[in-house]
Amino acid sequence: MNRRLTALIGIAALVALAGCSGFAGTATPTDGDEAQLERSIDVTATGEATSAPDRATLRVAVTATGDDAAAVRDELAADEEALRTALTDWGLGDDAIRTERYDVRESYETREDPNRTRYEGVHQYAIELDDVDAVGEVIDVAIDAGADQVQRIEFGLSEETEREVREEAIAQAMSNADDDAAALANASGLEVSGVYEVSTTQSGSRPYVTESYDAAGDGGDAGASTAVETGDVSVRVSVNVVYEAVQA
Repeated sequence: MNRRLTALIGIAALVALAGCSGFAGTATPTDGDEAQLERSIDVTATGEATSAPDRATLRVAVTATGDDAAAVRDELAADEEALRTALTDWGLGDDAIRTERYDVRESYETREDPNRTRYEGVHQYAIELDDVDAVGEVIDVAIDAGADQVQRIEFGLSEETEREVREEAIAQAMSNADDDAAALANASGLEVSGVYEVSTTQSGSRPYVTESYDAAGDGGDAGASTAVETGDVSVRVSVNVVYEAVQA
């Protein structure tokens, strides 16, 4: 009885282990690990797809200077309250405004002068927007509320859009891999007969970044919002494909 129970447990364990094999991001044959290729062609290829951005992150900062560190902190706190109030009144949620950097320190200009002390403070914020067309207007709101600097504007993709664009990039990468495999096979007296294994090796998106803009009122319509240049966001994916090949 005990021997039979032990044998059944051993068989169950083997079945469980057999069901746990495989690698994320890789497609392989399902007809056993012992399948061997007599001839193969190994190709790495890259595909790229682009899309107009559907989200933006802008970084603004308030700054303060003074002879006393506490006074600088108080000024930054007052500026923060004014900035957050203006942005939430415009329509942003509190979670769309986050602190990225906060720093109060003695000025480099006075560190070596014992008779003179001056402090500098900066509070940098990242502001997330789902409406890229509103970036210029939000910049105006921030500046009117006391922001001293607009440091960087980054246009990107939402998760859903990036997933769709990534699928396009994968399709392009596979098409490029197929072309390369066909060329290699033709040069080697072989013929591609199928795909044995495929995996992604690298993947990533490249946001469109701008660090300059035309402020509202700079020679244009006084009622117009700040103009910000935008551009497409690209997603690149690299694939590694092992093709089955036969003699031509």
